[in-house]
Amino acid sequence: MGNWVVSLAGPRLIGLEPCPYDPLGPGQVRVRTCYSGISAGTELTLYRGSNPRLSKDWDDVTRMFVPRQTPVPYPLVGFGYEEVGEVVEVASDVSDRHPGQTVWGIWGHRAEAVVPAGAITPLPSGMDPLAAVFARPGAIALTAVLAADLHLGDWVGVFGQGVIGLLATRLGMLSGARVVAVDRMPARLAMAARLGARLTVDAGVESAAGVLHRATDGRGADVCLELSGAYPALHEAIRATTHAGRVVAAGFYQGPADGLGLGEEFHHNRIQLVAAQVSGPTPAPSMAGRWTGTRVAHTFMELVAEGSVDPLPLVSHVVDASAVADALALLDHAAGDVLQVVLRFS
Repeated sequence: MGNWVVSLAGPRLIGLEPCPYDPLGPGQVRVRTCYSGISAGTELTLYRGSNPRLSKDWDDVTRMFVPRQTPVPYPLVGFGYEEVGEVVEVASDVSDRHPGQTVWGIWGHRAEAVVPAGAITPLPSGMDPLAAVFARPGAIALTAVLAADLHLGDWVGVFGQGVIGLLATRLGMLSGARVVAVDRMPARLAMAARLGARLTVDAGVESAAGVLHRATDGRGADVCLELSGAYPALHEAIRATTHAGRVVAAGFYQGPADGLGLGEEFHHNRIQLVAAQVSGPTPAPSMAGRWTGTRVAHTFMELVAEGSVDPLPLVSHVVDASAVADALALLDHAAGDVLQVVLRFS
């Protein structure tokens, strides 16, 4: 494969296009991609055309979305944030990276990239390179768990058992919480049980709020994490949470909030609703000065290296990058056996 990059020409119009050879600058390295994981959240919203950045502009000063003044700059190229590759060239002033190193970082779905040396991290010795595509998804899950401020013995509902939800289930269990995993897909619930969930709930069959209240002698969950990005699931997470409890909303919600009733349990039980978003400087204001985005990602990868988290069973499909359209279609159809889809660059 030459120097190709994944390109989105419009909603559901995805493919590869050639990109120019970039010379190295000071402090930079050239990385040849081995694997690039596809996000079933952000990237699907771009693929489907529902991402708010396609219809609005983000104002960095006011931190608000404002009406877009120009057309969407299609084709969109270079998106993606779960990359693993091999260093093949380093600038003369770079001393701590060398050709042959396997590294992880964010450089998008492309066969080759020139990046700052400090933006990539070598894999620990003995780690399967495929595991490193989870550095960013793991950071998202850990951000949500840190924002939840879990304590030993807490009852925690984790709504949505996709890749992020399954990782959050495992991280919640490692934090000492008693995790109740909620989803509509039995295969994902079975995986959640293997990762340590105390109970699993098929939301298509029974009420997660009912299960969590029964498990806690009527109190409800101490904390719920909503990771599916579905408004009805957020509503049920609020219903499942105890009076003055916390709900961490970490899903990427799209469109009008159909199915979310804030005049019901949210209002009467004084629920604390917290947004968790991985791109912020810290998982929660109370962690400022101690936790940064870099520390979160590195901590997750340390958990993988020490064996506390094994993300490899979450890889459901490894697809050649030339078949990227098929890979996105797999995620778009949301079958129960599809979890982490990975592009393989040869």
